[in-house]
Amino acid sequence: MLQQELIELVNRIHQFKAEVQNLEVKSAHIDCPKKLYDTLSSFSNQDGGGILIFGLDEKQNFATVGIYDLQDLQKKVTEQCNQMIPPVRAVFTAVEIDGKMVCSAEIPALDFCERPCYYSGIGRVKGSYIRVGDADQQMTDYEIYSFEAFRQHVHDDERCVERATFDFMDQRKIGRYIERMKEERPGFSKLSDEQTMEMLAISRDQKLTLAAVLNFGLYPQGFFPQLAITAIVVPGYEIGDTVYHSGERFIDNRRIEGTLPEMLTDAMTFCRRNMKKSTIIDPNTAERADRPEYPIEAIREAVLNALIHRDYSHFTEGTPIQIDFFEDRLEIHSPGGLYGRMTIEDLGKSRPDLRNPALAAMSEFLLETENRYSGIPTIRREMAEAGLPEPVFQNRRNEFVVILYNKRNVQIDIKPQKCENGNNLLDFCSIPRSRKEIAEYLGISTVFYVMRNYIQPLLSSGELLMTIPEKPKSRNQKYISRKAI
Repeated sequence: MLQQELIELVNRIHQFKAEVQNLEVKSAHIDCPKKLYDTLSSFSNQDGGGILIFGLDEKQNFATVGIYDLQDLQKKVTEQCNQMIPPVRAVFTAVEIDGKMVCSAEIPALDFCERPCYYSGIGRVKGSYIRVGDADQQMTDYEIYSFEAFRQHVHDDERCVERATFDFMDQRKIGRYIERMKEERPGFSKLSDEQTMEMLAISRDQKLTLAAVLNFGLYPQGFFPQLAITAIVVPGYEIGDTVYHSGERFIDNRRIEGTLPEMLTDAMTFCRRNMKKSTIIDPNTAERADRPEYPIEAIREAVLNALIHRDYSHFTEGTPIQIDFFEDRLEIHSPGGLYGRMTIEDLGKSRPDLRNPALAAMSEFLLETENRYSGIPTIRREMAEAGLPEPVFQNRRNEFVVILYNKRNVQIDIKPQKCENGNNLLDFCSIPRSRKEIAEYLGISTVFYVMRNYIQPLLSSGELLMTIPEKPKSRNQKYISRKAI
């Protein structure tokens, strides 16, 4: 970092008076902070790393207080960096501001295969941290496992299901699948039945795999009750909203079970049944046509991706896929975040690492998928062709969410909202603001109305950003104008 860049960064901190995802402020005007390992770990474990700023005091409204001794501070910070595994290599920059010395320590991101970075003094389990908004939180066992599984090429869809035997399987489906594979790939004809099932990941060491149980089992949920889909229709905009007269929480509520192909079919039936339809008249032919609330193919790709690419480890086998219909949107929740090095920005643009290669291969034949990484582009294209807003993809902590907004969202004016006093809402959000603060500024008593008609449209257009994007519904969530970043 250049000195001028550090000066500009400090000025922005003075303006916003807040820490963010990749920025942590420490006073250090008396001595070096004693425990930096949580922030060193969390910055190292996130894409893009982070920056520690020494010489500003959060308790004094982020005022510049300076540092006690530049050389000693760098020495002690480096000592703490060397206690991390792998060691952290901080890059220091110092500059004088208002007659006081301020120092930054840039913490580079570790390569995904080297994560998690943790404090050696307390070990991998307790010493690994992740950044959530402006806070450092201890990693869960699942988050640590995710790094280990990627590094060691562990694929949970190929793990053996000890209780499963061929008596619990639809052996005719297995036979048809093997025959079809032999037709498509003649090399399989040279193998014995046992070898063929090993090569197709149906069995491992003569024990059935999870992929086989999910695709060919007579009742897979007998072994894994929560490897299913829960589908609901909410009479409002958030879970908890109820029907005005009866107080019902759900208009429709379904638990979907069976094999992966059966769950896909039943999920699509549920979605078709609960989607609103509009009638379109062709101006040239005067023919009527029904248009669904959301494009069917976009929903199918989202559900299909959840079934094939969700996390199937021991840590998430108790969590079902969720399909949630709201008044303004449809959400598909898939247990487990994005796999490996994949980021939201990479979706549909680069070839991903496969979390479940056996399921992906089986899906080409059983679910008639392309397995050519076209799912995300298809969702985007279908939404655009239907004249709907861009789909939203969120990599939340321990889950991946696809959000499809319906046409009502398009009708909302997403231009910068003006207030009665003529001020611009985006200008008001030049520093992070809470929902309540925005509602008070607009002079509107209902926070929900402000979320739906002001905040959400600006989030959808990208003009407003969340300070804690991983936890959209956090009580500490604030919103800041993109142009202020």
